[in-house]
Amino acid sequence: MSQNELYLDSAPAGQLEGDVGQGKSRSRLGLVVTGVLGGSLVALYAVAAPFVTPALRKVCLPFVPATSAQVENVLTVLRARSGTLVDIGSGDGRIVIAAAKHGFQASGFELNPWLVLYSRYKAWREGVHRATSFQISDLWKVSFAQYSNVVIFGVPQMMDQLELKLASELPSTAKVVACRFPFPTWVPEHTAGEGIDTVWVYDAKTFKSQLQNGTMRKTTPECEDSQDPHT
Repeated sequence: MSQNELYLDSAPAGQLEGDVGQGKSRSRLGLVVTGVLGGSLVALYAVAAPFVTPALRKVCLPFVPATSAQVENVLTVLRARSGTLVDIGSGDGRIVIAAAKHGFQASGFELNPWLVLYSRYKAWREGVHRATSFQISDLWKVSFAQYSNVVIFGVPQMMDQLELKLASELPSTAKVVACRFPFPTWVPEHTAGEGIDTVWVYDAKTFKSQLQNGTMRKTTPECEDSQDPHT
């Protein structure tokens, strides 16, 4: 008879049952730990995916929050304006919320659902939820014809495409405010701020005339599934 057999024969029954119970407890603990780690990874992916996947598209606008100076410059150049306003790629909603506080009926379009939810909560907390709306939408798939004021934090790769879209959709009374990067062929009415906080203001009557006269470059969007910008 081997030593193991002798040990099993001589060991009390209670000790053997205790060893089996400890083994089962360790197994359950391992399953719990595995489940927690797996759940954490899934949650992390759910949160990070909307931020990461837009970067894989051809033309995308990463989420770079607007500075307080940029927000102030936007409000300054639109201080004599009123009516509807849209922030293309509204990010965390700061431009839309600030505009609503200054009397605009403001909307934001944003692809990242987490930022949209946060923007809605922030608008409710700031008491302007009735004057704001935030939609999960791609800028190339919506019309901006109903807006009299447009704000855009763009990237150079998409500005020429956006020129054509806005020129064909906006009413002639509209104003467009570009932040960080100007439009390539439009001539601004005036500018405000300096450096990265510069904003350029464009009059729709001027750039729509430019389109009608055929002096604007006609381009088509390279990417049907491109992201709205974020501020």
